[in-house]
Amino acid sequence: MTAQEAWPTNRLLRPCGWVAAGLVERDLPGGGHGLFAERIFMPGELLVVWGGDVVGRDGLEALRRAGHTYSVQIEEDLYLVSPPGQREPADCVNHCCTPNAALSGQVALTALTTIRPGEQVRYDYGTSDGSDYDEFDCRCGAIDCRGRVTGDDWRDPVLQQRFAGVFSPYIARRIAELSRSVAC
Repeated sequence: MTAQEAWPTNRLLRPCGWVAAGLVERDLPGGGHGLFAERIFMPGELLVVWGGDVVGRDGLEALRRAGHTYSVQIEEDLYLVSPPGQREPADCVNHCCTPNAALSGQVALTALTTIRPGEQVRYDYGTSDGSDYDEFDCRCGAIDCRGRVTGDDWRDPVLQQRFAGVFSPYIARRIAELSRSVAC
């Protein structure tokens, strides 16, 4: 099955995401794409809003088998996906264990630090991904690189403290539940 076949047939291709003026998509050495700043972005400034359609795990798996990879987990077993064959700058935000961007809700990213021209915008996937759908060996190059990004990274107390307030809401609920169960 192709990605187009897995997608609803009445679907029209349309822009799905939004990126702030001054952010551009660039090819990365060795393959892939990244989102880069062409101006200074201050902490808290809105950078990206993802768009697309929401699918469950089965729908995501069908799309992934068909070669579609642009997605982000937004809730328990729910994923926001861009239309197949359509990549937009908002889809080009990569992972870093020492990010310069962070989630604001489920589908938006804001600057976590000052982002200077030429810097790639990157956030920690552990703040949004709570399942095994997108696990990989990390080569972000950060001094504190975890070496592997998994759907269980949110369980790490160090990450919980470091990223308090910027986890996806469903992961924040998981952390709160875990804290309550430990306290009992």
